[in-house]
Amino acid sequence: MAASMITNVYVGSGTGIFKKVEVEKKTSTNYCNIEKLNKDEEITCMCWANQQQTQIHLGLRNQTVKTFDTEEKCLKSSEDCTGGDGPLKGIGVHGDNIITCCESGVLKVWDKLKQETRAEINVGENVYKLRQNAEKPHIFATGGKENCLKIWDLNNLEEPLFKAKNVKNDFLDLQVPIWVTDAQFLPQSTKVLTATGHHQIRIYDPDCQRRPVFDMNYDEYPITAVEVSSDGRSVFAGNTHGRMAHIDLRNKQILKVYSGFSGSIRCIGIHSTEPLVATCGLDRFLRLHNIHTAEVIHKVYLKSKLNCLLMKCTEEFQENESTKSKTNSSIVEKGSKDVDSDDDVWEQMGDVAEDSPKKTKRSKNVRKKTKKARIK
Repeated sequence: MAASMITNVYVGSGTGIFKKVEVEKKTSTNYCNIEKLNKDEEITCMCWANQQQTQIHLGLRNQTVKTFDTEEKCLKSSEDCTGGDGPLKGIGVHGDNIITCCESGVLKVWDKLKQETRAEINVGENVYKLRQNAEKPHIFATGGKENCLKIWDLNNLEEPLFKAKNVKNDFLDLQVPIWVTDAQFLPQSTKVLTATGHHQIRIYDPDCQRRPVFDMNYDEYPITAVEVSSDGRSVFAGNTHGRMAHIDLRNKQILKVYSGFSGSIRCIGIHSTEPLVATCGLDRFLRLHNIHTAEVIHKVYLKSKLNCLLMKCTEEFQENESTKSKTNSSIVEKGSKDVDSDDDVWEQMGDVAEDSPKKTKRSKNVRKKTKKARIK
């Protein structure tokens, strides 16, 4: 594993602080004015603004969306996407449009260029999560407390594409409470994975049925964050008690348990090329674990309670490394034109070493003779 592949991790905090973390150096850079921060500017969600990952949209508690440029290292713009009540629970991008959803259930499609609202619907109250499908950007999922999973298509927002149905009543014939806390689209599939506040992990298949096709319990506490692996065969789940596990979705088996947390986990991210999983939460630490060994590779204290993160591999860093290696190799070639191998170097050093003792012996004899002559 090459830790040098990791470059920057961007995190948003409960106090409104936005930071870039260089995990290898264990340093962070703050891009917000600390003097002007307040609770209304809490960063509740983040997403990449473009495929090049050069800009980030920050969703705030006061329903403002700020755009940060990673190349110019500054906040470029601030858009007022007010609609409904409560903080923003999710944010997404489709073309020139920004999609937001607040706690009261108002989903807005905001045209950033024209600075106007293109569409506005209500997806139900007590929303906990809005999640965009990475493979199909026009598809979104929503869910919350007593608000079942719904899948929406931006091309037709009149009715949801799919509306989940609650599981069957329990053994007392009582309705099982609904509490969707997070959702993820499975890669190369129409299935959606959800986590609940009643420590359940479920998978829904819109092509098959409205009830979940997969249902299992993890631990005893509300699950606050999930992240599906790139192959869709496993999921990382973290809960309010700072416990995270890697779970195989094929046989409901826990593959690894990751330790070291001391607070609720709020966000999980998987590195695109390396076996690394990043987490942040209320204990104010950003951690990077090795997926296979569960070892903590990096751990950075960031002073603020963290809500969300975005992890990126910097191509420039890799290019610099390759450039350095090329430069070093060229220096070695220039300096070793007359030397075929290491043995030649040692032989040359040996010749010098053989002469030096003789010279030393001769100088000692001369000194002795000189001394005796003076005494006489």
